[in-house]
Amino acid sequence: MSDVRRQAHRVLMPSFHGTGLPDWMRDRLREGVGSVCLFGTNLTGDDSQARALVADIRAGSPEGVLVTLDEEGGDVTRLDARRGGSTAGHAVLGAVDDVSLTRAVALSIGNRLRDIGIDLDLGPVADVNCEPDNPVIGVRSFGASPELVARHVVAFDEGLHAAGVAACVKHFPGHGATVTDSHLALPRLDIPLSTARERELVPFVAAVRAGVPAVMTSHVVLAALDADNPATTSPSVLGLLRRELGFEGVIVTDALDMAGVAGPYGGSGRAAVAALAAGADLLCVGPERAPGEMEPVLAWMVDDVVAAVSDGRLPAGRLADAAARVDALVDAVRSGSLPMTVPPASVPSSAEVPSGYPHLEAARRAVTVRGPLAPDGPKDALVLEFHVTPGIAAGEVPWTLPLGLLDGAGKRSLSPTDELDAALAEVGERPLVALVRDAHRHTWVADRLDRIARVRPDLITIETGWPVADGEGSPTALPGATTIWTYGGSSVSLRAAAEVLAGAVVPGRTVVPGQPVAPGPRSVAGPGGSSGDGSGDGSVPGSAR
Repeated sequence: MSDVRRQAHRVLMPSFHGTGLPDWMRDRLREGVGSVCLFGTNLTGDDSQARALVADIRAGSPEGVLVTLDEEGGDVTRLDARRGGSTAGHAVLGAVDDVSLTRAVALSIGNRLRDIGIDLDLGPVADVNCEPDNPVIGVRSFGASPELVARHVVAFDEGLHAAGVAACVKHFPGHGATVTDSHLALPRLDIPLSTARERELVPFVAAVRAGVPAVMTSHVVLAALDADNPATTSPSVLGLLRRELGFEGVIVTDALDMAGVAGPYGGSGRAAVAALAAGADLLCVGPERAPGEMEPVLAWMVDDVVAAVSDGRLPAGRLADAAARVDALVDAVRSGSLPMTVPPASVPSSAEVPSGYPHLEAARRAVTVRGPLAPDGPKDALVLEFHVTPGIAAGEVPWTLPLGLLDGAGKRSLSPTDELDAALAEVGERPLVALVRDAHRHTWVADRLDRIARVRPDLITIETGWPVADGEGSPTALPGATTIWTYGGSSVSLRAAAEVLAGAVVPGRTVVPGQPVAPGPRSVAGPGGSSGDGSGDGSVPGSAR
């Protein structure tokens, strides 16, 4: 096999379908594939299965391979895709704003990944979610303040690296100000470059300075630098990352089969060549949605890259440089030489803290309430769960309130086609709770909440998505008497909401109209406390700081 063909394999991060390694992927691993990306379809939720699968992948690679996945915490999980996330998400951590807690959450996630054998976590998310209607980022972001996002991105990197797992911050140069999902189309950032430097780029600058080894691109047009090409294939945008930010690690593309990049180039093979030529090093493609679907795609991508080197469209030195960067990251993970600015001893071990720390602790401290709640919770309540189409990044995962924590509660699911009058008739005089996700982005949900609140002004709404904030940075109430915000829909956030609703736990924060968000007492004693850098200041992800 020629050096060029080996290098063309080395820069690939493909996926496969099913819970066992297929023979065609073994063949590609022998030819030098540099990374394999796992998705929820590869995992059963049993860590022993994941561990065995990762070991099988490693055994098939004579040169070493980066095994990777998206384990962001909160709503986006691959390990727990079949039962729902059990960790605190980014928006939860941004709402609490305690960097020691963020570091501990990341260490907890990293320890599990390292035990399974994962080398590279495609996280944290460094996007500044300043657009409330963003359909793809939302609660995946730490917040709407560049400085807040920056300090938590660095803390999350530190926690992962303390566990021996490499972090990959994403989605450069920023996806938080868009209203288009790059899985489906090509978003644009039509903003001055000065705005991008003051907002979108701030967390990436902090991560690069802290030594993050990998950065993932976005399929977003930053028009001030390149009006035509998404960042993934733009020499100007990736040049900004290399030259102005000084990043020397691995540039990873977001999935090249996403419409935001595959569409403009007529397929992932041509997009792969354009991404490498622009300066990317590792080409993500997947997930494979049907058995055998990926095998011909990889063949085309390798052939396209080899042909591009042959005819001069892709300089041979550029491909060799990309493959060398992948090799260097493989070596860094293997040797335990990942950069880390905080020693592991600064992150508390599980033996030093009470049960529930750090994930449930974070979820409880993030829960924010506006309006009255009964001291011992509503009795015999009916929970209406408004089921909306989940974001593509998170996919279909279980999402429900744990009714066992609520005395006599029942539930009913609502979809856009369900009759609201029938649901209300079923409620009768029982207390009524609505469980929603990004109600402001789904017209049918917002309209029905308004209708319900007119006949049931005592309505309690639990919002698990991104909160819309007022001019003071406080989340704005939804219709009805009481709103509870969780800043995420993972199982720990839903449990924390149920505990607060039942009166078993004091809410982490409260909203009083006209006043800043007031942090409540800690619900679980844990280490960290106020860090002197914004911890526990009552800020919310939607606040401007």
